[in-house]
Amino acid sequence: MTAPPGTGTGTPPPLAGGADGPTALRPLLDTVLDALAAGARDRGGPLPAGGPDAQAARVRAALGDVLPAHGTGDHEALRTLVHTLAAGAADPADPLCAAHLHCPPLAVAAAADLAASALNPSLDSWDQAPAASAVEALLTRALAAEFYDTPHADALVTTGGTEANQLALLLARERHGPALTVLHGANAHHSVPRAAWLLGLPPATELPTPAGVLDPARLAEALAAAPGPTLVTATAGTTDAGLVDPLHRIADLCDRYGADLHVDAAYGGLLALSPRHRDTVAGLGRAHSLTIDLHKLGWQPVAAGLLAVPDSALLAPLAHQADYLNATDDTEAGLPDLLGRSLRTTRRPDALKIAATLRSLGRDGLVRLIDRTCELARQLAALLDAHPGFELHSAPIISTVLFRPTHADDDQLATLRRTLLNEGRAVLGRTHADGRLWLKATLLNPHTTAGDLDTLIALLEGSTHR
Repeated sequence: MTAPPGTGTGTPPPLAGGADGPTALRPLLDTVLDALAAGARDRGGPLPAGGPDAQAARVRAALGDVLPAHGTGDHEALRTLVHTLAAGAADPADPLCAAHLHCPPLAVAAAADLAASALNPSLDSWDQAPAASAVEALLTRALAAEFYDTPHADALVTTGGTEANQLALLLARERHGPALTVLHGANAHHSVPRAAWLLGLPPATELPTPAGVLDPARLAEALAAAPGPTLVTATAGTTDAGLVDPLHRIADLCDRYGADLHVDAAYGGLLALSPRHRDTVAGLGRAHSLTIDLHKLGWQPVAAGLLAVPDSALLAPLAHQADYLNATDDTEAGLPDLLGRSLRTTRRPDALKIAATLRSLGRDGLVRLIDRTCELARQLAALLDAHPGFELHSAPIISTVLFRPTHADDDQLATLRRTLLNEGRAVLGRTHADGRLWLKATLLNPHTTAGDLDTLIALLEGSTHR
């Protein structure tokens, strides 16, 4: 008897699911974990030294022939590639990796994600995801109820803020038609004007934000001049500085002029869970839709986004029928219709890792992480403000700190940042504010200590004087 084509020995490789899946996975996980540890040791810092060319060369050497004539086996492939990935990672779990809204994921969330990958449910029809679809339905309604005090609050799981913002504009277009005017501040995420372009709407109108947030007076002028139906997009946690627009005043204007309001709270939305910080984002519940990301201040592996709405009826325009997924008679017989829960068809059960995290930590545990992270930003700001070698831009609103060396011009500051990146010593962001370039530390690692903050400042001080 000849072996089936392509299998070599005639025995197909083991699967991750089924009764034998855990047995097949267990030794592979040991290999993966060992390779992660070895790669982190070899990296020795927040990211690999040498810059892009050196890292690309290391990857080429490790990867070799991408599709070899004969395979090397599971363990060798995992050892080589996971080690290469870990050694070449910008690791958000390192306290000196603080450039972006890129969080270190919790171990419990990553473990839940492994289970999701092994079972591979697809959330486009109930018969592919019986339990996963129920988890998603319960989770999304529960999280939406944290922001909306309404009987039928609901949310969709998205890949993040970009998809959620696009869905928000799509739903507004379906309510009001293709002549919809979109108003947003210069502080808004780039996905807002891009979504208007993708959806065939008139070009979005950008309003200046000289103080970093939407100015209600300028917004009132724009609303009064708008030619027809209007959607205002506000931000609760800007990407560059973590600022929050004056949500109640913006909502009041939207009510006065009959405009819809969407709030991009991808960064700051979960502050609403914290008694200490919820006033910072007061007014979220007045929006027609909200973007929330749990792969920021929720410590989830990407992707873990939400679009929340006060009533599930607002999601009706997304309804879609494909007979092989949601046949009418199946739906009438009681099988849940999942196709209108996303513009994607095949999609992962990202709700599982979120649900596992919430069950593990509870409300109080998650709030402690949020509060600690915000407090770390305040500590860093205080250290920089007291240091004669640095200028602090302003007190942090969430967990983003903008600062610059006192005696460096913009070119020197940009060079300093790239030097730290190329040497693998620190990962800091950059942004323009008040006509100048600033370094940006976005603190999302609740394991960061006061000693780590001192180390960062000492590193910057030493690099500035080189």
